[in-house]
Amino acid sequence: MAYPYKFDFLAPDYAGVFRWRRDNLIKIRNRPNIIPALKLYYRSNPVDFIEDWGCTFDPRLVGTRYPATIPLMLFPRQKKFLGWVLERMAAQEFGNAPKSRDMGLTWMLAALFSTLCLFNNDFVAGFGSRKEILVDRAGDPDSIFFKVRMFLALLPKEFNGGWRDGLQGSDKYMLIKIPETGSVIRGEAGDNIGRGGRATIYGVDEAAFIDRAQKVDAALSQNTRCVIKISSVNGLENPFAEQCHAWPARRVFYFHWRDDPRKDDAWYRRQCDNLNSLIVAQEIDLDWSASRTGVIIPSSWVQSAIGAARRLALPVDGQKIAALDVADEGLDLNAWGYRHGIEVKHIEAWSGQGKSIFWTAERAVMLADAHDVGLTRYDADGLGAGIRGDVAQINTRPDRVNSRRDFVPFRGSGEVMDKERPAFKGDGIGIGVRTNGDYYQNLKAQSWMGLRARFEKTHLAITEGRQYPSDELISISEEINPETRTKLMAELSRAVYDINNGNGKLFVDKTPEGQRSPNMADAIMMMYAPQPQMDGMFKLMMDKYGK
Repeated sequence: MAYPYKFDFLAPDYAGVFRWRRDNLIKIRNRPNIIPALKLYYRSNPVDFIEDWGCTFDPRLVGTRYPATIPLMLFPRQKKFLGWVLERMAAQEFGNAPKSRDMGLTWMLAALFSTLCLFNNDFVAGFGSRKEILVDRAGDPDSIFFKVRMFLALLPKEFNGGWRDGLQGSDKYMLIKIPETGSVIRGEAGDNIGRGGRATIYGVDEAAFIDRAQKVDAALSQNTRCVIKISSVNGLENPFAEQCHAWPARRVFYFHWRDDPRKDDAWYRRQCDNLNSLIVAQEIDLDWSASRTGVIIPSSWVQSAIGAARRLALPVDGQKIAALDVADEGLDLNAWGYRHGIEVKHIEAWSGQGKSIFWTAERAVMLADAHDVGLTRYDADGLGAGIRGDVAQINTRPDRVNSRRDFVPFRGSGEVMDKERPAFKGDGIGIGVRTNGDYYQNLKAQSWMGLRARFEKTHLAITEGRQYPSDELISISEEINPETRTKLMAELSRAVYDINNGNGKLFVDKTPEGQRSPNMADAIMMMYAPQPQMDGMFKLMMDKYGK
């Protein structure tokens, strides 16, 4: 019974939704014999039940034109999140969901776990958080069990499973039982998370902030086959962060504020005006490196680059340049993307497990074909050294006579460009009159700092109206898949710089121990890197594709 009208989240017609639900409920009560069939349908389609009958509560709406209790209308990313949770449960996998603040994910889990208990016999759902008052405190809207009780209390009696329907024992502290199905929702806190017995699925709220998280993980591993952790980020030194960067992509669900149709750049600027920059970085921008020193590209600069070409009315034209970052068969991912002039138009990453480097080259060539990009830079240090030969072999195929794709090497370990020029000073990182050759350890360090300069200038152009030549800026296309874009933004702010104690030169540290390398960010870096000294082959390519 999906809501048949387009719902505007910026000007929501909650009254219209309530009228639609009322009309449906009247039809159901006039034909009570269809209720068993509806329950059977909702058992297999719990997300539909949430949107058909669920409500939420937001005290911030008191005093506005809207009531505090409103229908729970799901925006697309919320639906995708609920589907992802169900996929993890079906696969019996653990999953982590890093999120910006105020994305409604706790409400999502409360609604989903309640629904699963309403339509499945003997289902056990668990909730945990770092403190008991965050799990269950009478009358506190911030507690998880307040949300569960509110969701159940506002359902039509035909679908509330007999909860609070004259039956005793259906609601206790940190324990809710659905009389019709015998299913339960229970809560635990702190070190007790996972100690209360077996569960079908378990949700952990603000998992990055739990003390002794390793102890909790050990208990949960024996408690259930599916744990869903949701949390804003809290640096890199905690199990939640380590898992998010080490687990396969299917087990990590990013939920960024840009995925919320109620929020826009004006909303973001208000948060920046009202909140500490560290809070904005961690709780809104999903910046894992917010508390680290030496971050090369702060998350706020990355935010400014999203759609910068549109916002600054800059042309997106000129040369197309792609980049390929090559990974092995382990934790890291391959990444390919391209820019058109100043704007990153496409980026994607994939695992190379069970595949050869030649297969990676073939995929990169196909991507270049699909996006009509003639020139691709590739990481020629280490694993990518043989890419040029592989591509040359691919280009000899009869079907490629008129569709050659050229790949040129980028060696981050190579020599710095323009050694005698003064080093980039930006906001004070480059000091005095040291030259590029004196200041940068290698071409990779120089290229990352050049990318930093682009982001900084773009940020100042967006936030302060400063004027720069357009070819010194950077824009990230708003058309890039939101999930991919969120991961890219996190990667771009992960790299940090440090100074070599031996020679005093700046070098780049991209990958804290045990974490996946930011391959997409490396690809972006290569796209905008300084042009290497032209050998004969490279000069031919630049003559062909333009400078």
